[in-house]
Amino acid sequence: MKRVAVFGNAGGGKSTLARELAEITGLPLYPVDIIQFRNGQYQPGEPDGGKIPSEEFACIHRDIISRDCWIIDGYGGVKLAWERFAAADTLVHVDLPLSAHYWGVTKRLAAGLFRTPKGWPEHSPVWRSSLEGYRVILLCHRQLTPRYRSFVSGARSSKRVHHLTSRRSLSDFLSVVREEVAQ
Repeated sequence: MKRVAVFGNAGGGKSTLARELAEITGLPLYPVDIIQFRNGQYQPGEPDGGKIPSEEFACIHRDIISRDCWIIDGYGGVKLAWERFAAADTLVHVDLPLSAHYWGVTKRLAAGLFRTPKGWPEHSPVWRSSLEGYRVILLCHRQLTPRYRSFVSGARSSKRVHHLTSRRSLSDFLSVVREEVAQ
């Protein structure tokens, strides 16, 4: 496990899982939601919050996936996600029940009213981002999730695949990795 892609629908706990996985393994973590913003910070008043141009993000992404070791958490667009999946030796698909994804966005919204959620660019508009998260969940569930499921099913012969379908399976996965690293 040296090149790990963590992906799935909004609110599933991907960022938390990726942070914990990075702590356990010592692999460098690259959260897409941070990389997409100049200096990793949302810029109030700038168009699109100061997101870097897509071509620049694609170059940064290519550089990261060419490295020997990484954990990349997030989406960043269909084309780049599939490039990342191809380069990864380990796929971690967080695929919880739809209600769990909605609940995760709701918890993040409530916590974000008091502080920037962990793994989010500083100064992010939590309210607007959470509303977008609610909108995206059903779209992702209908359009991307079936593609993700099919992909991870077919990738089992060439990659280490973890299809996590419950909160319990997320913590069990981290426990297994802790045991592997300890050996």
